[in-house]
Amino acid sequence: MHHPWKFWKKALAALALLLFAGALTASWLYRREIARVWFVTHLFDGSAQVESFRHMDRYFRMHVAHRAGPVSPMPAASTPLVLPAQYPLTGRTRSTQELLDSTETTGLIVLRNGQVLHEHYALGNDASTHWMGWSLGKSVVSALVGLALQEGFIDSIDDPLTRYAPELAGSAYDGVTIRQALQMSSGVAWNENYGDSQSDVVRFGRTFAFGGSLEAFARTLKREHLPGTFLRYNSLDVQVLGMVLENATDRSLSSYLEQRLWSHIGASADAYWLIDDTGSEFAAGGLSLTLRDWARFGQLHLQHGRWQGEELMPRDWVALSHQAGGPHLRPGQRDSANTPLGYGLLWWLPEDNTGLDSPYVAIGVYNQFIYIDPARQVVIVKTSANRRYGMTPDESSLREAETLAWLKAVAEATDR
Repeated sequence: MHHPWKFWKKALAALALLLFAGALTASWLYRREIARVWFVTHLFDGSAQVESFRHMDRYFRMHVAHRAGPVSPMPAASTPLVLPAQYPLTGRTRSTQELLDSTETTGLIVLRNGQVLHEHYALGNDASTHWMGWSLGKSVVSALVGLALQEGFIDSIDDPLTRYAPELAGSAYDGVTIRQALQMSSGVAWNENYGDSQSDVVRFGRTFAFGGSLEAFARTLKREHLPGTFLRYNSLDVQVLGMVLENATDRSLSSYLEQRLWSHIGASADAYWLIDDTGSEFAAGGLSLTLRDWARFGQLHLQHGRWQGEELMPRDWVALSHQAGGPHLRPGQRDSANTPLGYGLLWWLPEDNTGLDSPYVAIGVYNQFIYIDPARQVVIVKTSANRRYGMTPDESSLREAETLAWLKAVAEATDR
């Protein structure tokens, strides 16, 4: 005797099994995208990020800039540096250990005259760990622009962005020059508050992470100041420079980095640069290197672009990159900037910067730093995963001004 309910019961069971299998297959095929959603939504909510920052390939596809040749030596100094136990800040003394612990420092290296005075790792990192430098990568973009200028791919940094990225025509970047973007002086209105889910930088991150159109995103922004008159830190300024480099050189940023720098610098490991769904690099801050390789990049600048007798970068460009190119870019309180720090070409100028022999620094979110003191021949790199970063828009969570004071104290300690 035929029982229709048995047939439908079996059919429903089979359908349920197919749906379950389909869901498993989809979750496996889109596992990186699913993980990326979690990562992006938890970036600035106080979640621990150490595992994330050393395994960014779980969330994004990467381009590789391959190393080549012998690893360049970093000899240990005959007398290691003992870090100062305390450092001065606004008339008070602060604890070095508290700063290192509370900002969740994962790596620290101090070089003087190319020799390692101090090196240590924490929270599971070691010398082989790749670490996301975030906006430290902006200074790498600056180097690539200088190289493209030297090779003639870019005629002048006073050319408008739209000459090399015509897709920006009609946007707030129409009429902005390459120099003005390098100086964070595009005049484009921008909110870089990481703790605000609707800020421009957070919207930009979501657009990049979820495969949206950066061209369309750029068109959502408005002009705030006349270009070249006001310093406002704007990560999209660097992303559009990435577009300029891709179009001008007809190659990816990673390929150009490999060709001009990474295959010549004696890096200890390949460089990884995260990409969006179209294959374009996250120019604003997607580069992942080992601690020593971040230090090599800093040392290259300390040596005016020369490496083991070879000029890898134009000396004049290195010098230009840490000069204030106008009154609004000079350190100190001023109405033409929203920060007391000065700015060169994608390099920060601390408040004690008074000229070419003064310190300059690259800074990334979560407390990443490359600190260069030309007068002392010192390079310091600090990688971190400060989970409180961006939870408040002030120094209490950012810890950047405080870390700059500490870096200055460490550099001074190398005199002894």
